[in-house]
Amino acid sequence: MTRSPSPLVIDGISKRYGDLTALDGMTFTVHPGEIYGFVGSNGAGKSTTMRIALGVIAADSGEVRLGDEPLTESSRRRIGYMPEERGLYPKEKIGAQLTYLARLHGVDKRSAENRTTGLLEQLGLSARADDQLESLSLGNQQRVQLAAALVHDPDVLVLDEPFSGLDPVAVNVMSDILVERADAGVPVLFSSHQLDLVQRLCHRVGIIASGRMRAEGTVDELRDTGEDTYEVRVDTPGDWWRSVPGIRRAGGSDTATLLTLDPGSPATDQDILRAAMAAGPVHHFTRRRPDLSDLFQEVVKP
Repeated sequence: MTRSPSPLVIDGISKRYGDLTALDGMTFTVHPGEIYGFVGSNGAGKSTTMRIALGVIAADSGEVRLGDEPLTESSRRRIGYMPEERGLYPKEKIGAQLTYLARLHGVDKRSAENRTTGLLEQLGLSARADDQLESLSLGNQQRVQLAAALVHDPDVLVLDEPFSGLDPVAVNVMSDILVERADAGVPVLFSSHQLDLVQRLCHRVGIIASGRMRAEGTVDELRDTGEDTYEVRVDTPGDWWRSVPGIRRAGGSDTATLLTLDPGSPATDQDILRAAMAAGPVHHFTRRRPDLSDLFQEVVKP
């Protein structure tokens, strides 16, 4: 279908519960066609941000917009939301309740039925359409929950821990669907503790702690802010690396040494390599860029 996508804009959202600050000026934008990973420790404010975006709770200040327009009850119907706490009917047939949910969003009966059939087939559940939800495994119930967020063909997707409890096959199925929706121009926002998935799927990532955005950018941009580590394997044990200014040992063994350059050090990777070669034969030399998990731990630590 032809879309006129608008970005999802979270602009200066703050929320307090008594003395607890849940959100403090939370600001970020999810652009059309972008998968945005929203990561943080438990209690960091991810779910609160999403619930405010959906109108489940009200912010104390700030604004949520689709493009230039503040979100309203009507425009929120354009969002597909998958909450962390699952909310479908356990004793109802899967197909019937998905069709019902589409109808609640204003989809006509035939289109609702067709969308339900197509989604269940895409998710590998077409044979279970007449089964009660509670008869499915937890992973398959998760797939149905995703179908519920998609069945009205939303213009924006907001998914809270969508990969929780899924096996690798189901993770790949869900990942493919998110990529497909982004390729169709939909802004996709999802939170996850599975940072390897975030690193693989997301165009941009926001890392939050204590209700505030602490780091944001593409995965490559974020990785470039971390410390590079160099792994060197030489025949000669010892502290040969001490001849390089501004370097420190980050671990390893006598022959496989992990080294990190201090910020502002005048040394380069070539200086490390020359010092290693002066110490003896070099059998291995590689640069290790920090992954998202390393950066996350660095950003959120007290």
